[in-house]
Amino acid sequence: MYMIYCVSSTIATVYCVGVIMDRLDETDERILAELAEHARATFAEIGQRVNLSAPAVKRRVDRMLDNGVIRGFTTVVDRNALGWTTEAYVQVFCHGTIAPDELRAAWHVLARDMRHLEEALERIRSSADIERSESIVVLSNIIERRP
Repeated sequence: MYMIYCVSSTIATVYCVGVIMDRLDETDERILAELAEHARATFAEIGQRVNLSAPAVKRRVDRMLDNGVIRGFTTVVDRNALGWTTEAYVQVFCHGTIAPDELRAAWHVLARDMRHLEEALERIRSSADIERSESIVVLSNIIERRP
């Protein structure tokens, strides 16, 4: 049977992919939901919620990792809490031709303040291949996007 599981949380995101796996059962689904809702929970805590021992939960999570059902875990950091309050999108224009693996036409830049942003823009523009850049500074975020 072909199943696609995509589970996410506001604290951490569990990235999943569609995988041909005939052994994903209701308990696995509950474990995925628990990971999404309580990403920092121990295997013992998850086990209590899904009626399994901690080692059994670990075996199932390891199996889902090995089979590609769970692709990884992400920590979402509040950049404002760290003082990174300035944000900009920078488009760069290069001289001549450039190899595809070296091409990066747009940058999303986070900085502490405008001075720090200017320093970051100077580092971007200091590349010999950059002809010019255009920046759009974000004044406020209307929508909070999750990774």
